[in-house]
Amino acid sequence: MSIATPSTPEQRLAALGLTLPPAPRPVADYVTHVREGSLLFVSGQGPRDHSGALKIGKVGGDTSLDEARAHAELTGLNLLAVLKAALGDLGRVRRVIKVLGMVNAVPEFGDHPKVIDGCSNLFVSVFGDAGRHARSAVGMGSLPNGITVEIEAIFAVDEA
Repeated sequence: MSIATPSTPEQRLAALGLTLPPAPRPVADYVTHVREGSLLFVSGQGPRDHSGALKIGKVGGDTSLDEARAHAELTGLNLLAVLKAALGDLGRVRRVIKVLGMVNAVPEFGDHPKVIDGCSNLFVSVFGDAGRHARSAVGMGSLPNGITVEIEAIFAVDEA
């Protein structure tokens, strides 16, 4: 007997044992997303867990690479939560276009791409080949509220 592969993004999330947190709300005078035609631009999100707590620290200092990668995956879940709130159905995502990942790191840290892999790998797991994207991963001297990572993304989506 063969086991069916989950066919929708929501089913793939469930198969991974992941649930979406509540969609984050803006912390200043901006919106969580802007749609222009078939593109959806999602504002930078941070590693906020299901209780609303933020993961803070300096990667390469008090936060390890593995912890930061997990924080990037959590940030990816927050991006998906914004998508779900905006679209009603993650199945409307045609492709992940671009990801910009920012890592709050000590100056000596150089593995920024490995941190942002937490989000990138999540997107590929949820969207398959449509989750493969162009990407930048950069280090920052600080991020809002001392969070370890912030990630923004652009998605191609089906028309309403």
